[in-house]
Amino acid sequence: MTLKEEVMWVEKYRPKTLNEIVDLDHIVESLQAFLKKPKTMPHLLLAGIPGTGKTTAALCIARELFGENWKTFTLELNASDERGINTVRDRIKDFSRYGRSGFGDAPFSLIILDESDQMTGPAQTALRRIMETSSRTSRFILICNYSSKIIEPIQSRCAIFRFSKLDKQAMAEHLQSIAQNENLQMPPEVAEKIVEYSNGDLRYAINALQTAAAYRSGVIDEQTVLQVIGEASPKQVQLMLTKALSGNFMEARKMMYDLIGQYGFSGFEVVRQMQREIMKVSHLSDDEKAELTNIIGEYDFRLTQGANSDIQLSALLAQFSKFGNSRGK
Repeated sequence: MTLKEEVMWVEKYRPKTLNEIVDLDHIVESLQAFLKKPKTMPHLLLAGIPGTGKTTAALCIARELFGENWKTFTLELNASDERGINTVRDRIKDFSRYGRSGFGDAPFSLIILDESDQMTGPAQTALRRIMETSSRTSRFILICNYSSKIIEPIQSRCAIFRFSKLDKQAMAEHLQSIAQNENLQMPPEVAEKIVEYSNGDLRYAINALQTAAAYRSGVIDEQTVLQVIGEASPKQVQLMLTKALSGNFMEARKMMYDLIGQYGFSGFEVVRQMQREIMKVSHLSDDEKAELTNIIGEYDFRLTQGANSDIQLSALLAQFSKFGNSRGK
């Protein structure tokens, strides 16, 4: 690979302005309304699942407020690494006390705290006071996965934006755009496969695309993507389920061991794929799918408790075979 290609695509294709952000129109419109009158912008709390654009939105706000010099007027911290009260008292307090008045239309500095839900309780309490006393000289953008882990006094001081899973079609189109820019051929169904597995996380999807491109030069096919994301062919999993549900336990068990040996899966990964594929079995009623899901849930829990994966997966397939035999009577 050339040096240019070795740049992480997540950073290479990270949006520089709010208008470039994928599938967050309602959030972008609200943030742009704040930026029309920066002096009235409140503290912000951006909450939601990983890979949906929270950090990107915060950096876009910084760029649109301060232009090319945005790093001079922005303090960016990862609160999971620097989450103690000393960081709040020292770095954040020192940065927030100095006004940035006179620089364009934004008379304040910007403090971005990523993964702020990892901050300790005392640190959050200290941060609340700083947010209150430094509102004339600074604005905070707090980024978290779970807003419930942020204390109420901080939440009440922020405008809260909740980031949900990105639209699958918008994600697929974005991946196709990246592939085109990188001179890659990728069928639409392959892009859809990456999107399906990424579960709304665009960062993961882009990283998977770049990894697949490293495996195959110029063309990305489904087999390469399955190899990258660590997933067996749905057809193989479906066939294993069909064998089990038809009462053929030994054959299903043999296929399960073949999958583990060929792909090096953990028990959790096999159970996850079984759950995904069971929903696609057309000859099962909703009640039957619910019953099988309940069985899968029990064995998934056993695996989380440290049970032997070989034994538990065999027992799971035995339950499926038992279900299939009782269904056929």
